[in-house]
Amino acid sequence: MQKPVIVVHGGAGEWQPERRRAGLEGVKTAAKTGFDILKKNGSALDAVEVAVESMEDDPVFNAGLGSTLTLDKSIEMEASIMDGKSLKAGATSLLRDLKNPVRLARIIMESTDHIYIVGESAEKLARLFNLERRDPTTELRIKYWNRLKDKLKKGDVDYLPKTYKLIKENHIFSS
Repeated sequence: MQKPVIVVHGGAGEWQPERRRAGLEGVKTAAKTGFDILKKNGSALDAVEVAVESMEDDPVFNAGLGSTLTLDKSIEMEASIMDGKSLKAGATSLLRDLKNPVRLARIIMESTDHIYIVGESAEKLARLFNLERRDPTTELRIKYWNRLKDKLKKGDVDYLPKTYKLIKENHIFSS
C-alpha cells in the first residue's frame, strides 16, 4: 500500500517580501490539514478540499480571503476541484464574497449536471446551499492595488505591457 502524499502550492508570480514567511507557513498548514484527513483514511477529495479551504481562509494567498483586486478594484474569485478516480470535476468563477469557493466547486461536481457554473448562477447556487459569505478584501491587497495603479499610470510595468496599452488607450485611471 502506498503512503498518502499531499502537495500544495501557494500560487505563482512574484511574492512580496512581507508575505513570504507567512506564505511558507500557510502552505505547510494547508498540507498538514489535508494530510491529517488522509491519515484518518479520508478521501483524497476531502483532503484536497480542506487543504484549499485552509488557503482560502489565510489572507496571505490569492484565494478567498486576500484575493487580488481586479483593475476596477473588485473581487472575482474562482475555484475548481477534480476527483482523480472518476474524473468528475466542478469549477466556478466570478464570485464576489463567497468564503470558500472550493466548496461551491465541489457542490457543482457532486450536486449538479454541470462542470462549470459562473457569475450570478454560481451565486444563486451558493445561496441555495447556504454557503458562508465574507468580504475577501484585505488592507494588504488594497495597498498592492494602489501600488499597481500608480505604476500603470506611469507606464512603469514592463511585465504587463498589454494591460498598460489597454489602460492607456482607454483612459482607465486617467483621473
